[in-house]
Order: sequence, then C-alpha cells, then structure tokens
Amino acid sequence: MYWQIIHTLTYFGDSMLLIPTAAIMAILIAWKNSNPRAVWYWIVAFCAAGAIVSLSKIAFLGFGIGSARYNFTGFSGHSAMSATLWPVMLWLLSARLTGFWRGVAVGTGYLIPLLVGASRLILHYHSHSEVITGLLLGFTLSTAFLVSQRGSQLKTFSISQLCVALLLPLLLLSHGRIATTQQFLQRLSVEIAGIDHPWTRSDLLKLQQ
Repeated sequence: MYWQIIHTLTYFGDSMLLIPTAAIMAILIAWKNSNPRAVWYWIVAFCAAGAIVSLSKIAFLGFGIGSARYNFTGFSGHSAMSATLWPVMLWLLSARLTGFWRGVAVGTGYLIPLLVGASRLILHYHSHSEVITGLLLGFTLSTAFLVSQRGSQLKTFSISQLCVALLLPLLLLSHGRIATTQQFLQRLSVEIAGIDHPWTRSDLLKLQQ
C-alpha cells in the first residue's frame, strides 16, 4: 500500500499526465480568463519548463555536463513540470471560491509538487539537488504566471464543466501509463553528441574519485 501511494504521487509529475492536462488548461484559460494574453503566458511558462529540463538532461546525457559534487545530472522533470502545472491548475479550477478557501486550493497546488519531489527521492530516481532545483524552476514559472494574472478576471466553472475538464486527467491517472520521455532524450542525446551510449550517473560520480 505504501509503495502504491508513492508511485501514485510520482505519477502526478509524469509527462503522460501533465502534457494533456496543460493543453486542456490552455483551452480553459483562453475560454475563462478576461486577459486574452493569459493563454500565451501559460503556454510559454509550461513550454519553458519542459525546454529547460530537456536541455539540462541532453547536456548531461550527451556531453556529461553535470556536477559530481552535487550529484546533479539535470533538473528533475517530474518536480519541475508538476511545480509549473499544479499551482496554476488549482488556481484555475478554484475560480468559484474566494478568500481562505481559494488560498487553500492554490496552496494544495503548491503542496502536490513537493510530494512529487519527495516521491522521486524515495524511489531513488533523483538526487536532492535535482529535485530541489526542479521545484525551484517550476515554482518560479508558475508563480510568475499567477502574479501576471493578478488583475485578470476568471469566469467560474459549473459542476458539469469541471467534470468535463477533469475527465481526461482522471482517466490518465486511473490508467497510469508512464511516458517514455527519458528514453527519448537518451536516444536524442546520443545522436546529437555522436556517442555510443549516454552518460550515466555512475560515469559522473567516477570523475569525483
């Protein structure tokens, strides 16, 4: 039961869930936000997170650019992407709430990525430096987006609209299919760098010895 909970938490940062959810959010922001530029701000924020994470991983996997001292091989994608998405998602869906309860909703959006980051550490997928920097990257982008929306007005969602908006994310959560982003980046990095195999964490740590 414990490990099932941990794997469920880590799935809240998986690209298979987050990319379709981010696309749905873009549609909802364009529909419900009074600021016509808001949807472009969101697209830039989410794509920037993905691009920065991918570049950091390609830099390591293809060229060995990392830090043995801090055990850093690139930003944790699960941490960064979840920290970019969930605060904005909960802000968007809590439009009908006011005051304290909306603060609770948005606070939950900030809590979920922290749990995702913790799950990545428990499962030994990332080092502390990778999770912390990933969270900082994602929280910076999501907070910048939310700050940019302080003067905008959100139309509230009806219950039926909320159900439709959450249908695909809930289906993806129930299915639990994992994205193959890491494998794709490994193959891409090898092609770009012209090497036989991608760099690994053990290769990096050997340099410290």
